[in-house]
Order: sequence, then structure tokens, then C-alpha cells
Amino acid sequence: MKDKEKEEMLLTGASLDELIKMKIEQEFLSDMNAAKNEYKPKIYTNIKDVPQDKIFAKNTTYKYFNRNTKTETYINGIQAEALIGIQNNIREKMLKGELNAFTTDDAYIKFDNAEF
Repeated sequence: MKDKEKEEMLLTGASLDELIKMKIEQEFLSDMNAAKNEYKPKIYTNIKDVPQDKIFAKNTTYKYFNRNTKTETYINGIQAEALIGIQNNIREKMLKGELNAFTTDDAYIKFDNAEF
């Protein structure tokens, strides 16, 4: 413990239990701030840059345009892969980064971004 900290403890008249509690709380807050600053997810906007095993992952977002209702929503990579169905050539081209969109009978699906 530094001399300045010892002096502050004597001047405040706080009990040892209170000082320990304050020290633990201070360490907890500094650890929380450090944890928040450590993780910065990378956002991919080009399908060619996304790792191949992450193209159809939960954290990958696709725009889904419904041709019947003329509405646009967002779906994740798992849902997009299910919409591809048995069209293996489309899946392979998307995994290689050669294709970033595909169509179904009633929808147009386009890669939007991935965050990992």
C-alpha cells in the first residue's frame, strides 16, 4: 500500500472492513471497464472477407425481400442457409465469396453483414 493511501485511511476514520470493501469495489469497477474495452467485434460488409465457416452463422445478417408482400426484413445466416435448401451450387458459390445474393420462389436474399 502506498503512503498516500495509508494517510487517506487514517484521515477518513473508516474501519478496516469499510476500507477493504471500498478496495474490492474499486478493483471490480476497474475490471469491468477493462472487460468492456477488450472486446471489439469485427464487422464484415463484404462476403469475400467473411471466414467460410461463418457465412451461414447466427451472427451473419441477410436482407430478406419478400416479393409477394413487398416487405424487407432481416434474417440470420442459419435461416438463409435453410432457404437455399438443396441448391448446393448456390451454397458453394456463397461459401467461396463468389455470390452474395440468391432468390427463391417468393424472396430475394442478400448478404448484409457479419459480426464476429
